[in-house]
Amino acid sequence: MAGALSAMIAAAFSGVAPTPPLTVDYLVVAGGGGGGGGLGGGGGAGGYRTDTNVSLTTATNYTLTVGAGGTGNANPGGAGSNSVFSTITSTGGGGGGQFGQIGSNGGSGGGGSGTNSAAPKAGGTGNTPSTSPSQGNNGGAGSSSTAGNDRNAGGGGGASAAGATATVSAGGNGGAGTASPITGTSVTYAGGGGGGGDGATNTAGTGGAGGGGPASATGTATAGTANTGGGGGGAGSPPSLGGAGGSGVVILKYPDAYTISNPGGGLTFSTAGPSGGYKVTTFTSGTGNVQWN
Repeated sequence: MAGALSAMIAAAFSGVAPTPPLTVDYLVVAGGGGGGGGLGGGGGAGGYRTDTNVSLTTATNYTLTVGAGGTGNANPGGAGSNSVFSTITSTGGGGGGQFGQIGSNGGSGGGGSGTNSAAPKAGGTGNTPSTSPSQGNNGGAGSSSTAGNDRNAGGGGGASAAGATATVSAGGNGGAGTASPITGTSVTYAGGGGGGGDGATNTAGTGGAGGGGPASATGTATAGTANTGGGGGGAGSPPSLGGAGGSGVVILKYPDAYTISNPGGGLTFSTAGPSGGYKVTTFTSGTGNVQWN
């Protein structure tokens, strides 16, 4: 009994801190949707999901995937790809509609295109499938005009705001993204792409804060920023091309007593820290497994 008590006392005064439990803060942003071609809607931002103090187990594989951005071309914008960490899936952004088409659904919805039909083309629905808290917002509707040169497109939805509806003189701006402090610096992710403008007499929509690509009025639009999940900008007058969606990102923050690894490879990542008792690992592409030891 005396020996056990002595060992306990010695451990208490050894100055060695106990190992903290393995808890992880995560940010999972999917790839943004591509902007639509000719009079195209802005691409919707990739889904944005985050949480803190999630309990995990050491020496256990957790699936991780960083979603690619959707294609931007003369057709409807392509959907972004999902990003995944463990049981959390953020859905790729919806593509922007091409002339005469609605925007696609996704983490955030793509913007509706410009059209000369009687009814404006709607933006896609965000937060699809539904998550709580919401992972994104709707895309904006395009404008409709039979007069020509007033058929502007709606902006793609962003993580914190819907894409703006177009007017007969301007494409809709992309919805704003959401800021995250997970890296130690506040960075905004998942902005929607701007909606295309109908020729030089109209104004193209701006990209939403968080990597959304600006649209064009007469030429090829701008891509969403890589590793933000920003939607691509919508194109101007045909046959202009929409911008590609920005790739997603997965960021994990955890106690510095642990070391993260990628068994089997397949992921591109970098680790910062330790700082303030934590490390932060940022994954920028690929798919594979991660574990802590």
